[in-house]
Amino acid sequence: MESFSPLSAAIGGSLIGLAAAVLWLGNGRIAGISGIFGQLLPPAQTVIWRLVFLVVLVAATFVAAKLLPGLGVGGNVPAKLVDAPPAWGVPSPIWLAIAGLLVGVGTKIGNGCTSGHGVCGLARLSLRSLVAVLVFFGVAIVTVTVTGIV
Repeated sequence: MESFSPLSAAIGGSLIGLAAAVLWLGNGRIAGISGIFGQLLPPAQTVIWRLVFLVVLVAATFVAAKLLPGLGVGGNVPAKLVDAPPAWGVPSPIWLAIAGLLVGVGTKIGNGCTSGHGVCGLARLSLRSLVAVLVFFGVAIVTVTVTGIV
């Protein structure tokens, strides 16, 4: 966490909140990424806005990375994915695939992801979202403690 910047964190958080508010006010939908993505397969009746939202999400990240290469990373060091713990003997691509699958299962079980519950659910004062966020953070703390990855 030696590269933490309160300014970039505040700007990023504000943009996430703004995007969530625009989607809520403009479309009446919650900006939970797993729910938006999950409804693409099988296609829901409302595919167009979901595709537009996801394409803009990825495109904006790409543009920000190109325009501000050191934002949030610290200096001009490019961001990279975390490697699997060497002692576990699992190749990093397999480690990331397993992690992604576990996240997908967790969002299905939890009826949403951190963006949906943490940003939008808490803003709506949802008790279910509060419980979900507390579980998310508790599991994250245990995971970091067990794996030693920060």
